[in-house]
Amino acid sequence: MRRPRLFTISLLLALPLAAQTAAPPPPLTIENATQAALRQATAYQQALIDEEIAALDLTQARAALLPRARDSFTATYNKPIRPGTTDPAFIAQNSVREYQQLLGVEGSLDFGMRAAMARSRALLEAAHAGTEIARRALVRGVREAYFGLALATAKRRSAEETLAAAEEFERVNALQQNAGELAEIDVIRARLQTAQRRDDAEQARLQEANALAAMRVLAGVRAPEPLSVSDLTPQPSSADVERFTADTIAKRPELTQAEQQLRAARSDIGVARAGRLPALSYSVDEGFDSPSLHASDIRQHRGYLAMANLNIPIFDWGIGRAKQRQAELRAQAAENQLSITRRETEQEFRAAHEEALTAVRRADNARTAVADAQRNADISIARYRAGEAPIFEVTDALTTLAQQRNNYQQALFDFEMARARLQEAAGE
Repeated sequence: MRRPRLFTISLLLALPLAAQTAAPPPPLTIENATQAALRQATAYQQALIDEEIAALDLTQARAALLPRARDSFTATYNKPIRPGTTDPAFIAQNSVREYQQLLGVEGSLDFGMRAAMARSRALLEAAHAGTEIARRALVRGVREAYFGLALATAKRRSAEETLAAAEEFERVNALQQNAGELAEIDVIRARLQTAQRRDDAEQARLQEANALAAMRVLAGVRAPEPLSVSDLTPQPSSADVERFTADTIAKRPELTQAEQQLRAARSDIGVARAGRLPALSYSVDEGFDSPSLHASDIRQHRGYLAMANLNIPIFDWGIGRAKQRQAELRAQAAENQLSITRRETEQEFRAAHEEALTAVRRADNARTAVADAQRNADISIARYRAGEAPIFEVTDALTTLAQQRNNYQQALFDFEMARARLQEAAGE
């Protein structure tokens, strides 16, 4: 009985330790961070609302081509000319009491209705492109925050590694000074080096905390829920850049938006021109117009009524011509804007492509520099231990190593951002 009881107690004691050593949650991927950010209240959500509004405008423009059904009931009382008579005082009325019920359809036709529908359709496509632009802007912000957090985390780790090396160097020097092998000035300089590295580590922790807070806001992850991101790409290559070509620039939503805005402006010319042309309105009704609600009177005065009105503009002091000219100028401005947008997108792609290639070269150079700085620090420490170099050589080597590590992490971050800008400039 004693052995099973001891096994049970050991198992219960091991459970808290197992809970403490549980594996941390996996890091948040850039794809999951982007999807989480898209669900938050942002400019992207506002763009979706604008797109829905444009879709409803198209529905209204399409419905304007069709007749509208209606049912109306009107009751009118008019003062009689003399008491006791049924003659109305107003000559426009048919009786002292008049009841009218009409059920029918009405509508209008003009030369600008199809142009208005084409304008609404183009504005809907432009709004859809605007939604895509807002989505890409949000994705760009998420990438910057995501890789910014990865950069801050890498710099914090690098600062802690450099601090640990400085503390170890200070500890060894203090032991040697206590043994009478080193002068006190060397210990003081080592301590100053440690203080500088400790300050660097504190600043790196603060930058990481700020970057983490920004990432939490975008991804909608509240504290204290854990949040971590993947490391920066350790070895970027030119193959990651060359796969993007200028052939896909035409897919960029900025170009689609400008093209659809030009279509809408040209359709607006047709709408303005229709204001100077004849317009037809019509109605067809069935019902009754009776002096009372008696069944016999209603049967006597029941029938149908069809009306048509043709409105022909003759002279409006130039208002219609001015509106048409305004529409033509807006179309010309939209065409100029499309041309400008095309040139800008081409320039953005070329600049982003060169920036990404430069970031690859910088990362390669920084990686080599870190290896050289680490080797330089190891040799300097060894020379100092052998009495062949002053302590200044060691402190300078450690400072150079810390700087080169930061430069390397910054180069990796710059590559991630340059690649993201290139992907966006290529229309992907």
